[in-house]
Amino acid sequence: MMILGSVISAAGAAGVTSESLGTDVQESVQEVTSEATQEVNHIVQFFEDHLPDIVAFGMRVVLALIVFFIGSKIIKWIRKVVRKSLERTNADAGVRQFVDSMLKFGLYALLIFSIATRFGVESSSVAALIASAGVAVGLALQGSLSNFAGGILILLLKPFAVGDYIIVTQEGIEGTVKEIQIFYTKLATMDNQTVVVPNSILTNNSLTNVTARPERKLDLKVGISYDADLKKAKSLIEDMLLNDKSIIQDEEIRVFVDSLGESSVVIGLRAWVKTEEYWATRWRLMEEIKLTFDAKGIDIPYNQLTVHVRETESE
Repeated sequence: MMILGSVISAAGAAGVTSESLGTDVQESVQEVTSEATQEVNHIVQFFEDHLPDIVAFGMRVVLALIVFFIGSKIIKWIRKVVRKSLERTNADAGVRQFVDSMLKFGLYALLIFSIATRFGVESSSVAALIASAGVAVGLALQGSLSNFAGGILILLLKPFAVGDYIIVTQEGIEGTVKEIQIFYTKLATMDNQTVVVPNSILTNNSLTNVTARPERKLDLKVGISYDADLKKAKSLIEDMLLNDKSIIQDEEIRVFVDSLGESSVVIGLRAWVKTEEYWATRWRLMEEIKLTFDAKGIDIPYNQLTVHVRETESE
C-alpha cells in the first residue's frame, strides 16, 4: 500500500491523474493478452493445418518399429537355420562363428536400408550417404578393416581352429581359442581369463599352434651337482619315464647330458605325451624328479660361487 501510494503521489506530482494511469495499465494488459492469444492461435492453426502430416509421420514411425521388430525375428530365424546347416556339414566352429557374425551384420544393415527407403527416404540419397560414409569410415577404421581381412585369412588358411592352444610370442599372448569373430578372436588363458585379440595381430605375427597335433614333445632340463653320480641320476630319470603311464612308449625316449653349467651338470630328457596331458605330466615329473633325487642323495644345486684360496709359503 505504501508503494502504491508513492506511485500515485509521484504520478500526481507529474501531473498524471489516477484515472489516466489506470487506463494505461488496462491498455498494456489488453495488448499483452492479445499478443498471447495470437501466438496460441498460430500454434493451434499450425497443428490443424499439419495434423494429417503429423499423424502420417507417427504412423510411419510406428510401422517402421513394427517392421524392425518383425525383421529382427526373421533375422534370428535365418541365422538359426544357417547355423544348423553348417553344423550338419561338419563345418569348423570358427567358420560357423564367422559366418554367423557376418550374416547378422549384413542382414541388419539390409533391414535398416529397406525401412529407410520404404518410409520416405529416397534410395539414391541413402546410397549416396552410404557411399560417402563408407569412404569416411574406411579412412577412420583402417585398423578394423585390416582386422576384418585378418579374420578372412584365418578362415581360409586355417593356422588354428576353435579349441587350439596358440602362442603369439611377439605379443606375449597365449591361450585356447574360443571364438573367431569378424574383427577379433577370443582366447581363454590358463587361469580362465578371456583375452580379446584383433585378427590383424594374429595374421601379422608368427604364432605357435601347440595343439595342432595330437602328440607333443616333453622337453625338460634338470641340474645336478658335479659331485653327484651322473649315471645313477640318468638311470633314475629313465625309470620314471618308462614307468609313467602318460609317456608314449612307442616314441623316442632320451635322457642325456645337455650342458656343463657353471654350478651344475644339466641333464635333459625328451619324451612324447598326448597334447591334452602335457602340462599335467610335466608338473608331475618335475615333482617326482625332485623327490626321488632327494631320497637318493643326488643334490640339485642352486647358483653358487666357490672361492679357492691358495696358501703361499712365507719366506
